[in-house]
Amino acid sequence: MEIVRSHVHRNIPTDDAVNTLPLYRSAPPLEVRLEDFELYAMDRLRVLKGISDGLSRGKKPEEMDQLVNNLWKTHMRHQQASEVVNKDIISHFVLRLVYCRTEDLRKWFLSMETSLFRYRFRRENAEAQRATMAEFNLPYKAVNHVEFERVKDKLEQVARSIGQPLRDNDTIFYKVPFEEVPELVAGRKVFINQGYAYVGMNQVVSLVATLFRSQLSKALILTNRKWTSTIREQEKHRLTPIVEALCSSYLGPDYSQPREYAQISLKDIDQVAKSSFPLCMRHLFEKLREDHHLKHGGRMQLGLFLKGVGLNLDDALAFWRHEFSQKVGLERFEKEYAYSIRHNYGKEGKRTDYSPYSCQKVISSTPGVGDHHGCPYRHFSEENLRAALNRMGVNGRAIEDVMDKVRNRHYQLACTLTFEAIHGMQCDAGINHPNQYFSDSQKILKPKAQDPPNAS
Repeated sequence: MEIVRSHVHRNIPTDDAVNTLPLYRSAPPLEVRLEDFELYAMDRLRVLKGISDGLSRGKKPEEMDQLVNNLWKTHMRHQQASEVVNKDIISHFVLRLVYCRTEDLRKWFLSMETSLFRYRFRRENAEAQRATMAEFNLPYKAVNHVEFERVKDKLEQVARSIGQPLRDNDTIFYKVPFEEVPELVAGRKVFINQGYAYVGMNQVVSLVATLFRSQLSKALILTNRKWTSTIREQEKHRLTPIVEALCSSYLGPDYSQPREYAQISLKDIDQVAKSSFPLCMRHLFEKLREDHHLKHGGRMQLGLFLKGVGLNLDDALAFWRHEFSQKVGLERFEKEYAYSIRHNYGKEGKRTDYSPYSCQKVISSTPGVGDHHGCPYRHFSEENLRAALNRMGVNGRAIEDVMDKVRNRHYQLACTLTFEAIHGMQCDAGINHPNQYFSDSQKILKPKAQDPPNAS
């Protein structure tokens, strides 16, 4: 199948041509297997989400540069070297379909793709950078030698002020209308004269990234129109379900079966709930203990989590039976609730083995009145969230850092900072799944519990 039916200009480099970064101006009419359509997009999404997490955590520019390089090498490789470029282009256009559909999705995708382009452009050699600039048909010419010598002192002053003194080979500068490089002007990183900014080759990334962003922004609007008017309906039985699910896809390990450090028994459950449950599950657990009842959404969220942390079916039935029978009676529990617990473990109905909910699914849920499921970082009031975090042992500077992430809607990062504050250790991968939180917590706490006491 073709990802988008369109006439395409695609640069196929000849032997003496210089490879340029794809600018994704039009979709290639490549035949793509449905499986690759989804897998390529998920691999690229791992890269974009990694960039988003890195930026949100305030990583330094050199750390981000290394992070993006590692993400690209890890996720965008292909067994066939000749297919690497195709994977790059196909994955971009699939995600363009996925993220064109709402303003919030477009804004996130635009920001992350521009960041990715910026980091990739920086890693190119000067010849490849100039070739990519030529692809944009930039109307700017390099400053000639006479003009360069005339303003050289001013250029050196600016370069020294930003800690990047000119080297002998830093002699290529472009004269650009200052409004086209706003971030360089705002940072006082360029010499401005008569309305023009003198942009060096090592700064030209700012110019091309601005053009790339503008081009992609317009393309996303057009893609949205095409999606809404034709593609969504035409592909409703094939591509549409994939496209609509991709932006909330969970990209991490499968927690449908217990993993290492994730095996609990009924006698341990109260202790590990306090030490290793993430806030979303701890809240549900406490409400269940308090009210001896949870509505369907809460039962599903907590029940599948408990299955994922290794609570076997017999213990699960005993646990829920003990709680619910106090409120609804034993007979009603067996009649109305026991079946759904066995069903979650794949022992009833279609025998499907259901997976615990990822952070993305928990965050996107919409709890109603009397519900306790969902993500506390998203759904709690600030007062209630602060109180809950205090009960977990998060306070002082750490709680303000968490609240800052919540205000910026970085809910998973807020959970990650909570984990780090409680455990006193970095969690560089970030929290992406409640069962990951539990497993990572147990990895830290179990060895401590097993350490022999110091000899007196």
